[in-house]
Amino acid sequence: MKRLVLALSVAACSLSAPALAKDRVILADRYLDVATGRYVENPAIFVDDSGRITQIADARAIRLSSEVETIDLKGKTVLPGFIDMHVHLDSPADIGGYRGLEFTDSFFGMTAVGNARAMLDAGFTTVRNVGSGNRNDVGLKQAIVAGYVVGPRIVPAGHALGATGGHCDSTFLPPSLEKPEKEEGIGDNVEELRYQVRRQRKYGAEVIKVCATGGVFSRNTEPGQQQLTEAELKAIVDEAQMWGLRVAAHAHGAAGIKAAIKAGIDTIEHVSLVDDEGIKLAAARAKPVWFSMDIYNTEYTQAEGKKNGVLEDNLRKDREVAQLQRDNFRKAYKAGVRMVFGSDAGVMPHGDVGKQFATMVQFGMTPLDAIRAATINGAQALGQEGDVGQIATGRFADLVAVDGDPLANIRLLERPAAVIKGGRKIEPAR
Repeated sequence: MKRLVLALSVAACSLSAPALAKDRVILADRYLDVATGRYVENPAIFVDDSGRITQIADARAIRLSSEVETIDLKGKTVLPGFIDMHVHLDSPADIGGYRGLEFTDSFFGMTAVGNARAMLDAGFTTVRNVGSGNRNDVGLKQAIVAGYVVGPRIVPAGHALGATGGHCDSTFLPPSLEKPEKEEGIGDNVEELRYQVRRQRKYGAEVIKVCATGGVFSRNTEPGQQQLTEAELKAIVDEAQMWGLRVAAHAHGAAGIKAAIKAGIDTIEHVSLVDDEGIKLAAARAKPVWFSMDIYNTEYTQAEGKKNGVLEDNLRKDREVAQLQRDNFRKAYKAGVRMVFGSDAGVMPHGDVGKQFATMVQFGMTPLDAIRAATINGAQALGQEGDVGQIATGRFADLVAVDGDPLANIRLLERPAAVIKGGRKIEPAR
């Protein structure tokens, strides 16, 4: 469907004026307006030196100056750059269980560089890193912004918050090898957890990650176990909001999910064992709450986990929640719960996260809503609607190009033909 976004005269668009000489233009066959679900034909997307879109015109109605740098994506369909709301950039997917002890502490921060690049090459121009060791996500964001590393825009969390012995604590070592003090991010009452919110923000966190329940890949925890009280979760939310931060809660179990929703958490991660009451609470809550459900990665963990060193007990938990999570994804979507794209990259290879789109469609989403989950919805959940998530004036020119129609074949999103970040084409590292 053809739609003229901004009508410009030939004279006005000659772009020969010195003030516009540094502008760039991106040309394509069409782009997807994720807000309306419609394609816009023959766009000319103009980008300034800040990397933001200044105007969108019909390429057939303009004459370009030779001084304008052109990125030619003719023959391609263009979408907004994708947003993954749940990644772990410093977690190599092929190192599981006790195999991590083979490497020095700084090793994992080094792997984050390649993992971030793999996600950018896969079309994910913005990622939210929900917990890292040694604040590797904060340092990597700084290196990308300063130009030392090529990667996506990162929303870092620093260390995740949780209870002693819970999913966000260190659970694989005997007490003789543990530090005498609590691990970074760990608190066992309201005041300790408020302090941890302040501490993570102080050192660069832009979102607070908290573990409300047990998990799949920790030791001595079960996914259904609630590990923080509703009062503790509420204190974390109140403290984070005072500092202008949003909160993401790892929550597999039904009781922990409901406590997190009632406490005002912004995004619920995994949501594997949600019950009907939890779905109703999420759909009806006045303050938006978003479900981030990583429903693809079990394909990788079950196929490769044992070889990678993942313990059988962890693989057992993964098997037990996998189909339940997928069935609950279908139920939550059908009930009208707001959904974002979250892959849990690090549990699976970072470059393969685009494969989740097809799984989301398999379990009930329309292709358009799967794309919206990774674009406009993610931007809203981050509070960054003015920056990312749409191809529109004022937003960053973060784009993904594919061959063909992704609304007809969602698997086209698994391997983009081109990726643009801030109006500049990213040459693939691979």
